[in-house]
Amino acid sequence: MMADKGIKKTNAARLLDQLKIQYELIPYDVDESNLGAEHIAELLGQPIERIFKTLVLRGDKTGLFVCVIPGAEEVDLKKAAKVTGNKKVEMIHVKELLPLTGYIRGGCSPIGMKKALPTWFHHTLTDYDTVYCSAGQRGLQFHIAPQDLLRAAKGTIADLIV
Repeated sequence: MMADKGIKKTNAARLLDQLKIQYELIPYDVDESNLGAEHIAELLGQPIERIFKTLVLRGDKTGLFVCVIPGAEEVDLKKAAKVTGNKKVEMIHVKELLPLTGYIRGGCSPIGMKKALPTWFHHTLTDYDTVYCSAGQRGLQFHIAPQDLLRAAKGTIADLIV
């Protein structure tokens, strides 16, 4: 767990605590005009490949699901459809994000959504000892072991990027 450094814990952090999963909360200054993973990697002084972003998609057969991919990459909709058992998938509209997940753009974590959604992680997640992903609010990242992130999100590994 982390020592309280005056950082308010998010629902996602509390869930990790309940699961007794080790993590570190890493705060950073939010730039509302640049919420991209590349900017976060720069602020944290980390390679972009270790920063994972959370995307919420909708399939024509299965409904909502989550893809967690390296920050500089784009989700391949055909690959995402195939691994999730859909014919067609699309990103949800940003207006739908908060009501469906409880998170806003730039602060969407694969852990602690309003309703647990099926979650797939791009296979490069396991290439690293630790990775970064949103802790559930803008300006806060988890620094966590990939296997712990997978376990907490009940995730599956797949090939998801273009």
